[in-house]
Amino acid sequence: MAETAAALRTVAHNVRAARTRAGLSLEELSRRAQVSKGALVGLEKAQGNPNLATLVRLADTLGISVSALMQGPPEGRVRVVAADAVAPLWTGAKGSEARLVLTTSGPAPVELWRWQLQPGEEYPSHPHQAGVVETVSVTSGRMALVVDGTEHPLEAGQTATFDGDTPHAYRGAGTEACTLIMTVHLPAGPAPTG
Repeated sequence: MAETAAALRTVAHNVRAARTRAGLSLEELSRRAQVSKGALVGLEKAQGNPNLATLVRLADTLGISVSALMQGPPEGRVRVVAADAVAPLWTGAKGSEARLVLTTSGPAPVELWRWQLQPGEEYPSHPHQAGVVETVSVTSGRMALVVDGTEHPLEAGQTATFDGDTPHAYRGAGTEACTLIMTVHLPAGPAPTG
């Protein structure tokens, strides 16, 4: 419980700092990210429980990675992340889950995700900011990658890449759980304004 409260305080601090750096009011961030102002106020006070979709919308709008919202200060040149230290950011009703393992630093960061999809369970994602590229590599089982309404079946040993600025979804297929590694390549520089 203490770890969850500490993580929420870190997210609150990072959202407020990124919003301030971007010169956005709560109202403007709310409008651009399509997140209610009340939820933002609560989040910046380290209250509530933001879901993955909210964190993705905020990160996209602020031009930073999801993990940049969740990480504390840098720990050194080499960062080692233990599997049990990464809590799921999304859990499906059938037991599917998505875990953000880490994000690389630098001008064009890359997020590394570990997913498990149960048969028939789907995670729909809203379009990300222009320039985001996702790569999905299936390590076991089968899945359907749906990009802009077109379904692409993938099985163990196959990898697909696509521009993430269009509606997309990940769905478990077959009779066994599908495991995959996903990278999300973020564009360099701040998010577009407007």
